[in-house]
Amino acid sequence: MTGADPTHSNYVSELFAQHHGWLCLRIRRWVDSVQTAEDIASDTFLQVLAAPNVVPIRDPRALLTTIAQRLVYEHWRRRDQERGYLQGVSQEASVSSASVESHAATLQILDRLDRRLDRLPVKIKSTFVLSRRGGLTYPEIAAHLGISQRSVSDYMDQAETCCRRACLE
Repeated sequence: MTGADPTHSNYVSELFAQHHGWLCLRIRRWVDSVQTAEDIASDTFLQVLAAPNVVPIRDPRALLTTIAQRLVYEHWRRRDQERGYLQGVSQEASVSSASVESHAATLQILDRLDRRLDRLPVKIKSTFVLSRRGGLTYPEIAAHLGISQRSVSDYMDQAETCCRRACLE
């Protein structure tokens, strides 16, 4: 079945009716505004709609939560990337007026960094986001993800190596 299949569309519509409110409330705990939570919830259902062969879903809330968490991580990553860039630009502007080439080079590095982080396995990316964005300690990340502290350390090393390589390209 595809997203255009009426049976699939009806099934996703039912999921939406049953779980949209719950998902918005769940996402709202992770993001800073109701509108952002609603946007992410909508994007979650759009991904389910676009996915083939989702009928029937054994545990819809688990699937919706997983998709929503990925979208929240992407939202945080983009927001942090934008903040970092704007902060860097404002600091650079206060010291001296930055050239167009400097801005372009910064954007290229940020884009490479974003693409490299996006290619990391989910556990490594989640560990990195929880540490850098969430401010969690390694023991907190280990408990949150259900992994060992050693794995958290290994995952952070891999993510940081990925970031260094993106900056050196």
